[in-house]
Parts: sequence; C-alpha cells; structure tokens
Amino acid sequence: MSKTYRAGLIGCGRMGATIDDEVRNRPHSDLFLPYSHAAALAACPRIEFAAVCDPVAEKAQAAQQRYGVASAYTDYQEMVLKERLDLVCIATRPGPHAETTIFAAQHGVAGIYCEKPLCNSMRQADAMLEACRQHGVKFNYGTQRRYTPLYRHLRQLCDEGRIGQVQAVVASCGISVAQWGHTHAADMMLFLAGDGEAEFVQGNAVTAESDWEGQRLKIDPRITSGYVCFKNGVHAYLVAAGGYEFEVSGAKGKLRTLSNGVDYTWRMADEYGEFREVEGPKIPIASGTLKGIEDLVATLDSGTDTQGSIELACRSQELIFGIIASHRQGGRRVELPLAERDLSIAPEGY
Repeated sequence: MSKTYRAGLIGCGRMGATIDDEVRNRPHSDLFLPYSHAAALAACPRIEFAAVCDPVAEKAQAAQQRYGVASAYTDYQEMVLKERLDLVCIATRPGPHAETTIFAAQHGVAGIYCEKPLCNSMRQADAMLEACRQHGVKFNYGTQRRYTPLYRHLRQLCDEGRIGQVQAVVASCGISVAQWGHTHAADMMLFLAGDGEAEFVQGNAVTAESDWEGQRLKIDPRITSGYVCFKNGVHAYLVAAGGYEFEVSGAKGKLRTLSNGVDYTWRMADEYGEFREVEGPKIPIASGTLKGIEDLVATLDSGTDTQGSIELACRSQELIFGIIASHRQGGRRVELPLAERDLSIAPEGY
C-alpha cells in the first residue's frame, strides 16, 4: 500500500488558500484548478492534509474550515514541531521563505513546495540551498508550468532532438514586475533551454535612484527586457510582447505555446528551409500546482530528484537578480554566479 504523507500549509492568503475563487469562472480554468496550495493538497490522494498556519488567526481558521483540516495554528514553528509533518507548502510572502524553509528542513520535514518568488536575495537562496542539501530535503518550486503535461511534452521533444539542436527560447510575457510576475518567465526560459547553467545575463527594468537603499530595491520593478546566455549555447530572450507564450527554436524546427498553455504548435523546416506545421499529439491540460505536489510525493517515495529542485529554483531566481544587477549597471552583461549576493528586491511587506 502506498504511504500517505502528512502535510501542512504555511500561509493561508491568496495563493495559499483562496486564488481558486478568482479563476473558477474564467475560460480554460482547467489550466489552473486546483490552483491554491490548499486546494492541491486537498486534491492529492497521497496527502493527509493535517494542519494550516497563518499569523492572522481568522485566515487560518477560514482555511481550516474550507478544506476540512484538523488543526490551525498562528505559529508555523509550533505547527512543524507538533504535527510531525512529512511535507509543507510555503505560501507566505517571499521575505519569510528562507527562514521557514531552513526551520522545516532542520526539524524533520522531508518535502517542501515553496511558492515563487523563492526569496528576496541570493544570500537567502544560498542558505535555503544549503539547508535542503544538508538535511536531504526534497524541494519543488512554485513555478507551476514546468510540472504540466504540455510544457513537459515540449521539453521532451527538445531533449529528444526532435527540432534539432535548440538555439533560442523567446518568452513573450509582457512588461511585468520582476518577482511577482517574471519569476515565471525566468523559470520557463531556464526549463526550455534545458535547465543548464547560465554564463551571463543582461536586461533593463524601470527604476529610479530613489528606489534603491544600498543594495536593497524598495520596489518590485517592472522588467522591460532580458537576455540569458546559457553555457550550453542556448540564447533566451524575455521580450515586452504579451500573451504568456514561449517559443523554442531549433536547427530543424520550432515549438510555440499558445495562449498561456492552452495548446501548442510544432513546425519543421522543409528542404527549402520553410517552416511548415506538423501534427503533434494533443496534450491534456492539468493543474501545475497539483502536478508539482504529486511530483514531490513521487520523489519522497523513490528518493529521485524533483522536477523543480532547490538547485533549479536558485538558478531560476538568480536570472531575475542578474537582470536587475545588469539594469543597475546600465544594461551591461553580468556574469553568473552573481557576485552581489546581498542585492535584494524587498519592498515593505515582502
């Protein structure tokens, strides 16, 4: 019989417990639902959803009642120590992510699903990485697209060489804020480029000198462009065009997601170099949040790597900080690993 894992939720706000209500009546809501951490935990048959926590007691109690959870707390450390949890979902603001992850790792939690953005600085990311490695914690990052069937299918086509050697990834994700929006774009550029290390980044954002306090950026700035040069030779571009669509160009073909992952196109070059659409399999739509938690459960069973590991989460997050560092230096290339580990994006309340 398969083991059931005891899970707890830390943070009962929008992404933690209520965002499902915002998308339920949207077209293609099946792209998202179950969307919140709580809804996905409740939908996973391998999970015993044991406890919730929020410093605002009313939020914790509302989530407890909504999802039929046995216990509610206002102190996450008390919850972790008392409930003997195998897995926690962290859906707070990013500021507490590092200390929460480290505490959970140090006190017996075997699996962590952490909402994006990962943290407020690479110094915090380094500490999260060290804690998870030291204690053997399985980790998945809350950039949901990388867990869904459609994006995994495109990645498989790339890995199998079906479009030839991958040359470029273009993320058409509009002008959005770095941490709250473009952490998704950065992670997809990384994922579709093969999840390899980046050599350097360049980019531009919208900031004023008054937005800085030393190495701390007091706003979550809008990114207008970004470029990543990966060590495997793939070039990735974040452009201002909207639509949340991603294109992967290879030596022999092109793949493009449509309308935020509703569908995709696959084109191959003919003998004259003209790209013609070919028929690929229809890929089912599924919740990325649920798939990410299911993947975490599967790796707790097997001991294998997760699809959105702490190493990949740090790599993804570093692209964002690198773009901001480049912008502050007038758009010059910034070598990775980022030297400025204390550069932070930390508005009040983050």
